[in-house]
Amino acid sequence: MVALDHPKPAGHPRAADHPQSVEQSTADRSTAPTAAPTDARMTGRMRLVLVVLLLAQFMLAVDFSILNVALPVIGQGLGFTLGGLQWIATAFALAAAGFTLLFGRVADLVGRRRLFLGGMALLGISSLVGGLATGPEMLMAARVAQGLATAAVTPAGLSLLTSSFPEGPLRARALGLNGALMSAGFTTGAILGGVLTDLLSWRWAFLVNVPVALAVLVVAPIVLTESRPAVRPRLDVPGAITVTGGLLALVYGLTTEPLALVLGVALLVAFWFVERRAASPLVPVRILTRRTVVWGNLAGLVAFVTETSLVFLMTLYLQDVLGFSPLAAGLSFGVLGAGTVIGGVFASRFIGRFGARTALVSGGLLQAVATLALYGLGDDRGSLWLLLAATFVGGVGNMLAIVGFMVTATSGIPDHEQGTATGLATMTQQIGITMGTPIMSAVVVTSPVLLDGIGLAVLVNAAIVVAGAVLAGVFLRRT
Repeated sequence: MVALDHPKPAGHPRAADHPQSVEQSTADRSTAPTAAPTDARMTGRMRLVLVVLLLAQFMLAVDFSILNVALPVIGQGLGFTLGGLQWIATAFALAAAGFTLLFGRVADLVGRRRLFLGGMALLGISSLVGGLATGPEMLMAARVAQGLATAAVTPAGLSLLTSSFPEGPLRARALGLNGALMSAGFTTGAILGGVLTDLLSWRWAFLVNVPVALAVLVVAPIVLTESRPAVRPRLDVPGAITVTGGLLALVYGLTTEPLALVLGVALLVAFWFVERRAASPLVPVRILTRRTVVWGNLAGLVAFVTETSLVFLMTLYLQDVLGFSPLAAGLSFGVLGAGTVIGGVFASRFIGRFGARTALVSGGLLQAVATLALYGLGDDRGSLWLLLAATFVGGVGNMLAIVGFMVTATSGIPDHEQGTATGLATMTQQIGITMGTPIMSAVVVTSPVLLDGIGLAVLVNAAIVVAGAVLAGVFLRRT
């Protein structure tokens, strides 16, 4: 692994002598523009590491959306009730979001490669079980296991990525490609789910994971090196219980029972006080109070809440207003996927020249302008060109903001705590994906006319993006 600690010149004050000033300077450097050195090139081994990790993250992103189109067919085939169908998505979200922070810390303690490989094995097995399911109970167990695998693989894979590439242009490039493929995976999942369901069977939405997981498990042990501390601290059990319970209650409240939100908030507040007193905290308070961590993750939360919920709004528009089939609606999001890929590839160069803070702000504002343009959609198919153009531009802006968030939220964190930092970032991602659709659904139903409700939700979506960009610009500014 590439070490992130660099030797200091003679006479340089120790961090312990001036903790506040060192923290401040680190936060400033992480959001300031940095010039890319001319010799910042990836080695052959780095490329192999990148391919393996990106393939795994892409597959996880596909899993988030691949079943959406297939849900009605699954319900008919396995005897799910109409109300029970939502639990196919909710069970996955609960496990993926609820356990991601815990597994991010476990990756730091027991080894990131070990957790990554274990999670990939669980993903392959659970996907096989889901594809062979004979009843609702078997399918739900597979979805929970898939969520747990996602909670393990995502932070472990991201921490392997950030610790394999030195902070600066190479890491920004790697995170840009990761973000591009991750966002493209969401779009690909919607398209692939429709194609597999129409041409083969909904079971292939599960089974397609099996050969990919096997390929990663064969290659990963060869190219990935283990990363864990020489001395393992104890796992913070009270912190693990409170934060996992809080996140589970939060996601359950967002998707099913709003009263659970109160319990979720109470447990997360308790988690804060537990961490302040813990000898080996799950998440050290000094990380939770870092300016780059706090505001970087908030900006990331906004990016995921708004873009994933915008896909939901445009799906409603395409199918229920314009009358598109599920497959045609899924294919229409191909331009959004193209925009996110371009944004992810472009992001590393942008950040190298202008800095992560500028990427967060400018990406958010570009996304907001593109989202606002969707308010002009009408009730005829002549508006399709506007939807395609706006989602493409919005995808570029959203991915620029997401890569800026990942660089900001993981910069200045020592190598042995990268699992914790990427666990926080992954938690932000999972909660954002979970929050977006319920929020926008609540806005849409306030209007008796569907198109008017979608238009109002588009305005709210754009306003949230602007607020996130402004807050990032203000609180991440250099002093």
